[in-house]
Amino acid sequence: MFPPLRHISPQLPRRLAPFRPAVANFLTRHGGLLICALFLLAGLNLAGDYGLDPDEPNQRETATSNLDYILGRVDRIESWNYHDRVYGVAFELPLLLIERALGLADYHYIHRLRATLIHLFFILGAFFFYRLAYRLFNNRLIALLALLIYLLHPRLYAHSFFNAKDLPFLTLFVLALYLLERAFRRNTPAAFLLLGIAVGLLVNIRVMGIMLFPAVIAMRGLDLFYAGGRAEGKQILLTAGLFILAAGLSLYAVTPYAWLNPLDYLRSSLDLTVNHPSVWPQLFQGQWYPSDQLPPHYNPTWFSITMPPLFLLLGGIGAAIVVARIGRRPPAVFRNTRRRFFLLLLAGFLLPPLAAALLSSNQYNDWRHLYFIYAPFCLLAAGGLGWLAAALARQPRCRAGMYGLTGLGLALVLLQITQLHPTQQFYFNFLVDRATPEYLRSQYNLNLWELARRAALQQILEIHPDKTLWVRIPSKYQLDEFPLLPAADRQRLLPALADRQADYLLADPMAPSQPDRAFNTGFGRVYNSASNAALRPLRSSLMTPAAVAAYREIYRQALASEPVIRADYNVYRHGQRLTFVKANCPPDSPDAWFGARHFPPDPEILPPNAGEIRFYISYRLGNYAVRLDNACLALIQLPPAARGYLILSQHHLDPFRPEEPPLWTELYGLTPPDPRQQIAQLRQNRPPPPPNAFAAFLSPEPAGGYRLLYAKADCAPAEYETRVFLHIHPENPADLPFYQWQSGVDNREFPLRDYGVRSNGECIAVYPLPDYPIAALLTGQTGLWEANLYPPANPNALRAAAAALAAVQPNARAPFNLYIQNNRLLYLRETCNAADTAANFFLHITPQDTADLPAERQAAGFANQDFPFARYGGPFDGKCLAAIPLPNYPIAAIRTGQYVAGQGEVWAAELALER
Repeated sequence: MFPPLRHISPQLPRRLAPFRPAVANFLTRHGGLLICALFLLAGLNLAGDYGLDPDEPNQRETATSNLDYILGRVDRIESWNYHDRVYGVAFELPLLLIERALGLADYHYIHRLRATLIHLFFILGAFFFYRLAYRLFNNRLIALLALLIYLLHPRLYAHSFFNAKDLPFLTLFVLALYLLERAFRRNTPAAFLLLGIAVGLLVNIRVMGIMLFPAVIAMRGLDLFYAGGRAEGKQILLTAGLFILAAGLSLYAVTPYAWLNPLDYLRSSLDLTVNHPSVWPQLFQGQWYPSDQLPPHYNPTWFSITMPPLFLLLGGIGAAIVVARIGRRPPAVFRNTRRRFFLLLLAGFLLPPLAAALLSSNQYNDWRHLYFIYAPFCLLAAGGLGWLAAALARQPRCRAGMYGLTGLGLALVLLQITQLHPTQQFYFNFLVDRATPEYLRSQYNLNLWELARRAALQQILEIHPDKTLWVRIPSKYQLDEFPLLPAADRQRLLPALADRQADYLLADPMAPSQPDRAFNTGFGRVYNSASNAALRPLRSSLMTPAAVAAYREIYRQALASEPVIRADYNVYRHGQRLTFVKANCPPDSPDAWFGARHFPPDPEILPPNAGEIRFYISYRLGNYAVRLDNACLALIQLPPAARGYLILSQHHLDPFRPEEPPLWTELYGLTPPDPRQQIAQLRQNRPPPPPNAFAAFLSPEPAGGYRLLYAKADCAPAEYETRVFLHIHPENPADLPFYQWQSGVDNREFPLRDYGVRSNGECIAVYPLPDYPIAALLTGQTGLWEANLYPPANPNALRAAAAALAAVQPNARAPFNLYIQNNRLLYLRETCNAADTAANFFLHITPQDTADLPAERQAAGFANQDFPFARYGGPFDGKCLAAIPLPNYPIAAIRTGQYVAGQGEVWAAELALER
């Protein structure tokens, strides 16, 4: 022993002995606070290690838009993007205000500040989680272990630095659960006011927080049912009312969009939750699924394979115990507030995944939309731990061994978090194969957050400590990654915009990174989702001789044919391959982006998504195209079944930034007729639109369904940018989402530029319609024009009906011969053009007994219906036929014809009949 310590050490224990009880008491009483403080200190040092969440710029923009509206800098909020209007800013707005109060301009510090504050909020929630666990179990050791389980989930720990949506929602959910338990324990108005405020803020961040409303009201209802007297009943009603009032007011106060129309905000928020318009392909268990068509076991599977095994075991035991106790004495559960709370925890853990499966809600990036269920799961796990401790109470050694194994399991999880840093979001447990190379990448989406690139850039700097390097990131976030680096590192690590400049290429997780893989379809199946940002020397991405020969043959074929589009890059088509060619393309020419949008979205290109159009492929020349001598060449390989229309474009800047107009954009039909030819054919059977209005046409598709075409010959840019409204009336209202059943209308709004092109002063747009049967549509631009549209009748059905009338004498002759068959009135004209059906039709039906009429028509003595011809029929082979169903009551006479509003009847005919 070191000599000085030889004299000190025997005295030390005796000198510290008086302090042992105080230290032990302090650690016992404040152990949760100490653990949270230690995690916070570690987090402050780690906050800068995580990369850029792709949603972060959008969320800051949302907060900025809402702040501008609050300060009166903008007048309208209805025209904003859906995320700016509907996404809550209860968390984002404070982040933005702190950022501006500190005067931060360098994004390196802005990003570091955001990561620090998100993690600080997570630790704050962890402290309240510890207090809630102690209240429920009245055991500080169990509460401390529950806290460690809550803090040490590898994926959630990583998300606590960059996920400003799901982790704040989890934290507020914990706070709401804590305040809920406190409110029902204290039963005071102030406690329920605080609970209401927390729930209002929770709903603002994600509207699914509204699920606590029925839970609180149901629990108060049970309290009222079992109330012992009138005074107690009044107290219950008062606290319930205060809760509802506080929740509604707090939600209203922090939601600017709700200031205009609270009900519309709730409708829009529910729409966004159940039917989010952004549909992305999800790789799950080796199969590709659209994110709104996931299998029912999607969330349970992700939960199971990303949960540390110890946590799964304890949580399963805790859930089983709650179920067993409910089954043993169900009435006691409803009488006892504490048992009710455990029932609420079980429901909070099990019901959200069940609801997501039943509603086929749109989800992606593992089970992140349901991260909030981790809080009740951890409390159930703590319950399982407490039950094991109670079961082993008479066997102290076994109980100590159980606690020791739990501590060892937590230490192993902490070790895994340390080993994975800063990519803990890639954690998987033993239930999946983690050893076979490429297995995880072939089975699951891994790096959709694209956060590993920050670690890769840091690794490059460590490999070359004294060099200035050029690095290319084949992603739309190319220029967003580098500002995260400190200023000194940004001087040594520069973004490369062309092959010849790059020292390193960071593999894009969502697309092939080698030019000779460009024959793949839009989403690269091979390199989809790298488990880490792979570093590739540039030479590894050079083409093989065979690939160069293949490109030369493609170039030869292109020049030997006529381009389908002539522009800066001519576009050629051979089968399902589109080739962009620029014959004179010097090495110093600006880097080019190409984009293509497909109508309707093809499942092999992009999962079905009628609500929002995205580029199914967009890439820059330096990443995916090739240079052959003085020529530049780029390819789009379409799936074999691709049909419909493409909008092709070329940009010199990122097409994901729509404020930069494209160099050119063209509409191209993959199958004849060409869109402009089809519009010309449709115009032959329609009268010209009013001045300054777009012509709107319904185009039936061979496979069923329709597309909506808009066209205007002399189209100003402002007309092209003005938003169009579209009201879709389905034949069966049950085809609509549940929140639209009452209105019976699918209301949409969009600018034509999102769905079309403007070239040579002409505007054409193609809007994909839903695949359910449509009865009618109303579309237009508010205050400018509007048009009613009806799906055209099936031409084959019209021909068959006309053939059946050939041997039948008409019931009346007029410009249209009139027939009554099968309780229908049929209008037939043998030679017919657009002018013959331009005027509206009227139909007067006189019943034998006026009592059969609706009350408001009995005084007139006949039923009246005015309709456009297209509502019930259409043209075919130069003829026109329409069929209107007649009422079932006995009819005395029918009078029908055509009229022009303000001018009177064009023709009329009468039919006398007795039925």
